[in-house]
Amino acid sequence: MAEHTSSSIMIEAAPADVMGVIADFDRYPEWTGEVKQAEVLAADDQGRAEQVRLVLDAGAIKDDHVLAYTWTGGNEVSWTLVKSQMLRALDGSYTLAPVGDGTEVTYRLAVDVKIPLLGMIKRKAEKVIIDRALAGLKKRVESVPRG
Repeated sequence: MAEHTSSSIMIEAAPADVMGVIADFDRYPEWTGEVKQAEVLAADDQGRAEQVRLVLDAGAIKDDHVLAYTWTGGNEVSWTLVKSQMLRALDGSYTLAPVGDGTEVTYRLAVDVKIPLLGMIKRKAEKVIIDRALAGLKKRVESVPRG
């Protein structure tokens, strides 16, 4: 990723529980805020999404795009843009690190829109998307009953 924005949050759950929520694309509209629709277009032989179509409404950025996902072990997933109406690039990742009984989740994101935007505005939009996603992820993971 070139210029990116990143942020981290602590979630009181094991990395596998956090990754379970991240990998459950069908439920993204329930907790992400910006994702209005998610559809897995292709999955690998382990059932993990390889291509996902997302309908996004993040205020200044409204788009219908397809992302390609790469899963690295059980603690990292990254994605790149396949096609989009508004975006030239959308590269991101979630990296999970066990800390005590919880998980530190780091979200990195780099967005490039087809329309000109000042770098400061673009980074602010990235930060808003990241902060909302991490807060939604934390709330979702911590509210799901675990055995």
